[in-house]
Amino acid sequence: MGTLPLKVHSFESLGTHEGPGIRLVVFLQGCHLRCLYCHNPDTWHLEGGTFVMPEEILTMLEKERPYFSSGGGLTVSGGEPLIQRHALYDLFSMARKAGFNTALDTNGAILDDATRNLLTETDLVLLDLKDVREEHHKKLTGVSNYVPLAFADYLEKIGKRYWVRHVLVPGYTLQPEHLHLLGRRLAGRKALERLEILPYHTYGVYKYKELGIPYQLSGLQPPGPEQVAEAKQILQQYIPDVRIR
Repeated sequence: MGTLPLKVHSFESLGTHEGPGIRLVVFLQGCHLRCLYCHNPDTWHLEGGTFVMPEEILTMLEKERPYFSSGGGLTVSGGEPLIQRHALYDLFSMARKAGFNTALDTNGAILDDATRNLLTETDLVLLDLKDVREEHHKKLTGVSNYVPLAFADYLEKIGKRYWVRHVLVPGYTLQPEHLHLLGRRLAGRKALERLEILPYHTYGVYKYKELGIPYQLSGLQPPGPEQVAEAKQILQQYIPDVRIR
């Protein structure tokens, strides 16, 4: 049986923000969450994008191999890559056999046997936890947070290296009580290497206008430096390595 193609939205060569070192970043098409602050609404629907074979991506990796000496490699993001977890397994398996580090950037909202199988070929998970409070998570994303939290617990259980990413949205997640809850939820985890906090921004708002989609957070301003610093200070009470990205 041959490898399965991946529906790709775009590529980023020599990326420096999606995992350790310098990386080839593959953004896949399709996402089942509808986060209010999403800056890539053009990745939501599977109808978009282009089919790309894993072998083609491996060729791209080989060209960038000289830049990966500092621990870099391949990161697959989205959209939500777990929607294409079966095809992604083929890519990650091939990449690791060729000596490339693999990182999965995910919201963790799908946890089944195929996901668990994919994780065996994943070196690092970048887990985007939206909100640890059930009702708030539903308001932000449209879905429950039960599976993402179970996903984090599973990573800890199997000892899979992971980073947690958390977007600071004023009026939603940028609240001291929520940050304390998040900190307590993640405190003491051995497989968790760091927590990255990402201040809310409005860089992708223009895409909503182009796509004719109402932007639900219209008028909301990004948090100021003092608010972000305070959030970091709270989270550092529970997690040793907290970084602002």
